[in-house]
Amino acid sequence: MANEQDEPTYKFGLVGKNIDYSFSRGYFSDKFKTENLPHTYVNFDLSDISDFQSIFNTEDDVKGLNVTIPYKESVIPFLNKLNKKAKKIGAVNTIRVTKKGNLIGYNTDCYGFEKSLQPYLKKHHKKALILGTGGASKAVAYALKRLKIKYYFVSRALKENVSYTYEDLTHELIKSHQIIINCSPVGTHPNINECPDIPYDGVTNEHILYDLIYNPEQTKFLKLGETQGAKTINGIRMLELQADKAWDIWNR
Repeated sequence: MANEQDEPTYKFGLVGKNIDYSFSRGYFSDKFKTENLPHTYVNFDLSDISDFQSIFNTEDDVKGLNVTIPYKESVIPFLNKLNKKAKKIGAVNTIRVTKKGNLIGYNTDCYGFEKSLQPYLKKHHKKALILGTGGASKAVAYALKRLKIKYYFVSRALKENVSYTYEDLTHELIKSHQIIINCSPVGTHPNINECPDIPYDGVTNEHILYDLIYNPEQTKFLKLGETQGAKTINGIRMLELQADKAWDIWNR
């Protein structure tokens, strides 16, 4: 294995909006320090996705990028190619920059979600509600399909692929869907007193409530689920798993 002076120096980063809080920068900066790697990881906070190309106009040593809210779908037209999984999902959270400067989009969210949910699944976990319809929700749906779990999207308004609005959710509907995943940003710091508007009294000790949010560690959504006896999972393990997968992709 190459020692530090043989290791080329690269820049990695996160593309998103209002991402000061981001998990990725801390995770990869710690990784580079621990493993004695000379790379850097920075946040590319873009007010609009149209500014995406400016990253490469000002930086010439970028090898890989993560992508977060709200650009997981809108970044796709800027890429040269999508791998098969990202194309099927329709959302990208990892970009590899090839030696020729081509940008290839991947989705590692689906891997992170599937592997973090799997240990908690039991035979009765057959149906899921996905709260929100953004880029992350598409990766969640892809993973649930792989796990042979039926899923239904919930959004504020009915549109293509959305089965229910929040107003449609009844006690019985919640009770009969024993996995509920919050893919919306509702409840993220600093708005920690907010939560998705669902009838929590339908949640039981047979339920899994999964929140993709990790800051705060326990959202109001998870607290209300825990009060009902549900198994609760936050987004931190998913983030770690998807980050490690992204690192593998960048180093191919």
